[in-house]
Amino acid sequence: MIRSMTGFGKVTADLGSRTVNVEVKCLNSKQADLYIKLPALYREGENQVRNELSRTLQRGKIEVSVWFESTGNERNVSINQAIIADYLEQLNQMEPTIKMPGNDVLLPLVMRLPDVIKVDKQDFDEAEWSKLFETIKQAIGLVEEFRLQEGRSIGEDFKTRIRLIMEGVTRIRAIEKNRIERLRERMSNALADIVERIKVDQNRFEQELIYYIEKLDINEEMVRLGNHCDYFLETLDTEESPGRKLGFISQEIGREINTIGSKANDSEIQRIVVEMKDELEKLKEQSFNVL
Repeated sequence: MIRSMTGFGKVTADLGSRTVNVEVKCLNSKQADLYIKLPALYREGENQVRNELSRTLQRGKIEVSVWFESTGNERNVSINQAIIADYLEQLNQMEPTIKMPGNDVLLPLVMRLPDVIKVDKQDFDEAEWSKLFETIKQAIGLVEEFRLQEGRSIGEDFKTRIRLIMEGVTRIRAIEKNRIERLRERMSNALADIVERIKVDQNRFEQELIYYIEKLDINEEMVRLGNHCDYFLETLDTEESPGRKLGFISQEIGREINTIGSKANDSEIQRIVVEMKDELEKLKEQSFNVL
């Protein structure tokens, strides 16, 4: 089952004193480009998150954002009342030399001074990190489900494009039956127009004609094109992460289509080749987004 490299997952979990939000976004990329934004308290868990992302999502431009929202039940900031009282006392002691305003004016000024607000230092909480990491894994799981669902749609689109390319081969084969005869007849008629004016070695002419027609033969290219299309579908159904290989196979398909177009020397076949190229370009665009 193929998977897209595009995905999104968001999970919110209650940790008791606060709520954690986790978002995981993934876009296509040739390798694993990881961008992880964890709260400073849990930065040391980043390697564990990286390992989980690489194991599950494998590659892509992956961004993980984690942030907390307070529920109002925690308090890690406090006012240092002793420091405030000491500041006010020192200011009031200046009253004999400088006329000082009342405490109602001084207090807002004092609140801006150093060490008035005290932030309690938090330590790495193993129990909370365990819950947080499980939440991250749930969000990664949602991304994986998203990728599988989109991958199914891409797979159906691939099969449609390959079917249309193979239909083009069938149409070319129907034209090919009479193409060589038409070429032979056209060249014979052209030769008949000038045969009265120049001397032509009929045997040499037949040899050159056979050589020319062999160079225009496209049967071998159509056989290889059919084999490449079959291999594409086989890879699509059997390999777990076929994105790169599908890209290589599509290049080979394009090479055979281009050769058919350059050798055909037939307007009807050229039109079919253009249609096949159009389907192939759509297929290539989608293959860039497959894991």
